[in-house]
Amino acid sequence: MEYRLLGPTGLRVSEICLGTMQFKWTTTEAESYRVLDAFMDAGGNLVDTADIYTGWVKECKAGTAETIIGKWMKRKGNRRRVVLSTKCMIGMWKGATGGGLNRSHIVKAIEDSLKRLRTDHVDLLQSHWPDWSVGNEETLRAYRDLIAAGKVRFVGCSNYSPGLMAEALVLAERGGLPRYVSAQPKYNLLVRDFEEDHVWLVKKYNVGVIPYSPLQAGLLSGKYRRGRPLPNRARGDGLKHMLNDRTWNVIDALDRLGRARGKTVAQMALGWLLSHEWMTSPIVGPNTVAQLNESLGAAGLKLSEAEMKELDEVSKQS
Repeated sequence: MEYRLLGPTGLRVSEICLGTMQFKWTTTEAESYRVLDAFMDAGGNLVDTADIYTGWVKECKAGTAETIIGKWMKRKGNRRRVVLSTKCMIGMWKGATGGGLNRSHIVKAIEDSLKRLRTDHVDLLQSHWPDWSVGNEETLRAYRDLIAAGKVRFVGCSNYSPGLMAEALVLAERGGLPRYVSAQPKYNLLVRDFEEDHVWLVKKYNVGVIPYSPLQAGLLSGKYRRGRPLPNRARGDGLKHMLNDRTWNVIDALDRLGRARGKTVAQMALGWLLSHEWMTSPIVGPNTVAQLNESLGAAGLKLSEAEMKELDEVSKQS
């Protein structure tokens, strides 16, 4: 496992990040602990979660993923080895301040997260989604006070438009407020909007990039193939609109290039991300240790200029 600096922070994070949205959703609590163990044993250290995970599951409640991580760190006594990232913004309780990026919500949300995580601080707190009802200044001032209190080390943003992120970065620079050190977009070979307006921004301000859904919810996992029956999966219906010639051409190219390298479709899709010089750590969300191990097979993978060019061409939006 290689390590990369997270933006300007000096934090060295594993080139593959472990996402936890699947905990007690598409995997069991017991398997979640095994995945966490295997990730750390392989040299991984960046673990990403959010306070809302896994609140949409009938038998769970918001905060379930954080609770599992907290139990695991307590049991293993490994908090110092973990670069811990969580997110806030989505509604967690009823009332006017139950969600959003207003100061009242942020302060209570991080206090609740710290209790579930059984720690006194998180290394990275991210604004999960934009809150257009609150200005960047109020949000960043709340983050400033949490950093001063030692409850948060650094802050980042997720799903931000380039304009909103640029405004926050400039405001922080001019106002002496904490700056976003990372961005968490949806980004993969099939969803490439991030390149259009964000890349120049992350380069200019040295913002770390930790994209989610690097395999497009499993579409680039190798389980989907042209002319074959679709796999049975919980979220399959949400992918059907992407089952077109462009997607099949991308998968075919990943398969062919991967065979020449002894790599799988999923590993090549992750390798394409890792080969961007501005990339920090794609987030994988394995349900099993076997799935995790396949993703970890992309560690250290650097695609050639010719491979990158072919994948760029075949994945271009029409």
